[in-house]
Amino acid sequence: MQPISADSHVVEASDVFTGLPERFGDDAPRIMYAGTDKDAIIIPSKGAAGVRRRIGIAGLRGRDGAEVERRTGYKPNVDDMSDGEIVKIMSQGYDGIREGIKNGAERPVDQDIDGIAAEFLYPGFFGLFSFENLELLVACQKNYNDWLHDYSSAAGGRLFGLAAIPIQDPDAAVEELHRVAKMGFKGGCIPCTSPPEHPYHDDIYDPVWAAAEEARFPLAMHVGTNAYTPKEFRQNRALRDPVGDYAQSQISIQRTLVELIVHGVATKFPNLQFVVAEFNGGWIAHWLDRIEQGLQREYSFRGKGAYTGEKPHDIWARQFWATIEDDRPAILTRELIGVDNLMWGSDYPHVDSTWPCSLNVLDEVFADIPPEDRDKITRANVERLYGLTN
Repeated sequence: MQPISADSHVVEASDVFTGLPERFGDDAPRIMYAGTDKDAIIIPSKGAAGVRRRIGIAGLRGRDGAEVERRTGYKPNVDDMSDGEIVKIMSQGYDGIREGIKNGAERPVDQDIDGIAAEFLYPGFFGLFSFENLELLVACQKNYNDWLHDYSSAAGGRLFGLAAIPIQDPDAAVEELHRVAKMGFKGGCIPCTSPPEHPYHDDIYDPVWAAAEEARFPLAMHVGTNAYTPKEFRQNRALRDPVGDYAQSQISIQRTLVELIVHGVATKFPNLQFVVAEFNGGWIAHWLDRIEQGLQREYSFRGKGAYTGEKPHDIWARQFWATIEDDRPAILTRELIGVDNLMWGSDYPHVDSTWPCSLNVLDEVFADIPPEDRDKITRANVERLYGLTN
């Protein structure tokens, strides 16, 4: 059985931003310098911080004469971006990326090269979730969802877009969730971090959780899709290290999971499903142990006796899923995390993607692992979560 990627991406076309500059001025994203090496989604009011290139780096591995280098059991190495052929392709901006990235109807060509059956799609433009202006956020996400529906529909059942849900405006979020569910979307995305002034255990989100639970509409939280954070809550950039940020990306979702698991959201809505996307999973089993220990400690410190509520491991097993890539530690601790709670993703066309050698990577990562476990993690679990099977 061919695997299904539970975590792949799009590169947004200009249609996603149609009409936004006219309504919201320089705070709105728009495409600038199309067809050049500066081709990007740009928010003028943010200066340099508002520039996001439109690229699909993994697709460069399909260029003529390309040699894919990687270590056994790992995704391909990052290309030498100074290579003359890469520079030539990159100079064309969005026009130079693979047709299967730009056009949903051509995406199956790239899937066949990689040996996979289908993909679930997350945004490429993570800024979609972090607008301070909520009216702009809602408008942009509606545009995105309409474009994503058309892009995915063109692939003949091999692409499944995950709609953006503007949860920062709960009323608008419920309305959009109902709208996209009627359009056929099987799940959606919310920011991986909640607004500091309203953590996810705030009652204002209850209508959103209830609507998603009733619709059997899983809500995914992808790495990098942070909600807007006021300046007083931001980490000093001078203290940040890019290597450290990459290696410890799971910290942001751990804080969010505490809001959902420890502070009652999951218990209150026991049929609501959450996806932790592209944070990988080798850390999960130990972290859940620490959360349970932390609960026991706090109850004792506060004179409440022993903690007798639901165990974090049980809540996780019932309601949470994690996507992984070339994550051998997660595979080796799969029984602690839950074999039924892991899903593989190729991350195509991002730089961390296993494309175009996903099957080889999977053969190596799942070496000595029972075939039934591999089938669950690479296909059956995603089918079950999103209702692809009867």
